[in-house]
Amino acid sequence: MNRKVAFLLGAFGPLLLAGGAVHAKIVSASDSSMHHRHHRHHLSVKSDGGPQLRSEEVLVLDTTHSDVLYARRADVPQPIASITKLLTALVVTDAHQPLDETLAITREDCAVGRGAYSRLRVGTRLSRGDLLHLALMASENRAAHALARNFPGGEPAFVRAMNAKAQELGMTTARFVEPTGLSSDNVASPNDLAKLVTAASEVPLIREYSTASHYTVRIGRRPVEFGTTDSLVRNPGWKILVQKTGYISEAGRCLVMRAQIDGRNVVLVLLNSYGKYTRVADARRVRKWMDARLQRTVARSANTA
Repeated sequence: MNRKVAFLLGAFGPLLLAGGAVHAKIVSASDSSMHHRHHRHHLSVKSDGGPQLRSEEVLVLDTTHSDVLYARRADVPQPIASITKLLTALVVTDAHQPLDETLAITREDCAVGRGAYSRLRVGTRLSRGDLLHLALMASENRAAHALARNFPGGEPAFVRAMNAKAQELGMTTARFVEPTGLSSDNVASPNDLAKLVTAASEVPLIREYSTASHYTVRIGRRPVEFGTTDSLVRNPGWKILVQKTGYISEAGRCLVMRAQIDGRNVVLVLLNSYGKYTRVADARRVRKWMDARLQRTVARSANTA
């Protein structure tokens, strides 16, 4: 069975309902004793017949033609860091809770460890819509946790809803234990993340919030501006429909997006890239590779005309 057929079967297979409580466990990004990833810092991972990329797990999917353009380890579940927040956003929007309701950041929202830094102090009061915006655009962990904590039934019920939503989307290898991505126990394969990105791109609010370049909220008496974690959003040469970045040490640098490239809707999944800028560079390499493929196709068509 080729990759295209396997992906399509996974995408449209039977939907399952997730059951049972899942207990959240936050793992510090510096604690790699249980979930250490082996990063290939000393070389560029080279593909065979595809783009030269430094991300270790890759999927490039042309959704316009339902065609897998390139894949590497696309069926292997991996820690996904803050890519988790796309699923968090889907659960929040599915619940239809009031976006203008004011929520407070509490000590319960304060994770401990590397990667847990937040500009939202305990006592900060923002609307649910503001928190969702900051979670998607600026990857604010306390915002994501506060959204889950204020879900009917609290965080345990929210995590159950996350896993149920993943099963509904056909994400067969995915497992989630908390809403922020700080735990390396949140895992999914690139194939599964393509389904998540596709679903998220169909929600206008998630598209809008995830592709904003900056957003200002009032914290106490002063306005505070937040910026996007994805520099490609600020590049006018890219038409990005939805995106999310992620990082913890166990997951490496991650980037997922749905964008229009060469007139086609493309889902791009890049996981476990070892450098701060290599995930963005890999996205550019994929685009350049696709441009070259298109030019070759046009040239062949002209020669045979």
